[in-house]
Amino acid sequence: MVDRLPNDQSRVYFGAWVTVEDEAGEEQCYRLVGADEFDLSKGYLSINSPLARALIGKYLDDEVSVNTPEGWKVYGITGIRYEELNADK
Repeated sequence: MVDRLPNDQSRVYFGAWVTVEDEAGEEQCYRLVGADEFDLSKGYLSINSPLARALIGKYLDDEVSVNTPEGWKVYGITGIRYEELNADK
């Protein structure tokens, strides 16, 4: 559970929405969440996944390489955002 926004919102941390672009130019947006919240249909990517682990601490325009079942894939970070916290949730 995220109880505050990070001081440096230009980097990828737990709870961030991260937009990545693959080598084919396809973009996907994921929110980095705990393993118990994982749901790709909502764009929720487990913090334990190889892609999420590669993204942590990175900045906009950084590239990450991830070993997938189909082989190595390179993703560029095209967006990082955080949602405002709502005390009523």
